[in-house]
Amino acid sequence: MSYLTDGKLVIAGAAGMIGSNMAQTAIMMRLSSNVCLYDPIAAPLEGVAEEMFHCGFDDVNITFTSNIEEALRGAQYIVSSGGAARGAGMTREDLLKGNAEIAAQLGKDIRALCPDVKHVVVIFNPADITGLITLLYSGLRPSQLTTLAALDSTRLQSELGKHFKVLRNRITNCRTYGGHGEQMAVFASTAAVDGKPLRDLIGTSALTNEDWARIKEKVIQGGKNIINLRGRSSFQSPSFLSLEMVRAVMGGAPFRWPVGAWVNQGQFSNIVMAMETKLTPQGAEVCQVTGTEDEQKDLAQSYRHLCDLRDEVIKMGLIPEIGEWPKLNPNLR
Repeated sequence: MSYLTDGKLVIAGAAGMIGSNMAQTAIMMRLSSNVCLYDPIAAPLEGVAEEMFHCGFDDVNITFTSNIEEALRGAQYIVSSGGAARGAGMTREDLLKGNAEIAAQLGKDIRALCPDVKHVVVIFNPADITGLITLLYSGLRPSQLTTLAALDSTRLQSELGKHFKVLRNRITNCRTYGGHGEQMAVFASTAAVDGKPLRDLIGTSALTNEDWARIKEKVIQGGKNIINLRGRSSFQSPSFLSLEMVRAVMGGAPFRWPVGAWVNQGQFSNIVMAMETKLTPQGAEVCQVTGTEDEQKDLAQSYRHLCDLRDEVIKMGLIPEIGEWPKLNPNLR
């Protein structure tokens, strides 16, 4: 079976748990025959590369480097998990300053070393903000950069599947929008269970209001629960979902979940957040989000939380005031 592309796929942060899992998964998904593993920490990175060689993948060019210039030269696709991981007792927002600095440098490196890259996926937290910062400094078009936001929607599908004791494919169109964090907007109006609208089930014996409240809380705290259970943050699910995003922009199977993307229209402006989005080889196309009045209020609240984080980064001096953004990235006019 052939690969989707021969274009260079760079996995940044490859020495970490997300990145190393992603390295193997990308090859097993037959995404690219040219995979470059990058991490500034040399010895663990070489260990990941050796593991890949020992897997016996014999029709793919696997390279590894701790030199960012070597890694990004000629890159066509980049997935970066290269920030600090979330630890016990931490929120995604606790990672803000350090990972914002990493995102700014990533953007600058993309601009300098691979301005012709086709698509970049940013997955290190808080992903909405690190994605925004990377976009600003990279000079890329908004359609060329997305962030991982699907985990919240897959967690909603998972919790509903557990509650109704059915296979996950019988729980359809689960959606969360806005920020990838505790302020996310969990939508019920889009989802269905065996073809029955979820809204019609909430408040019945099949799914009481108390049940629904518990499910929403489990979705919102899904990442924290993984840390409590495993002693570390998620790595298998973000690895796979981010590579499904890459597969879609490579021309493979469509991506089924919301995507973090640049939004600058209507009531939402100058932000990256989870929206209904189509991913194609032309990049990300943001679509209209519809929901009940209460769901739209929740989405607006989530947006305001992201704006507060964005403004905090501005106050830190890590990005300029919004009015200066087009000077930094003319594609953001």
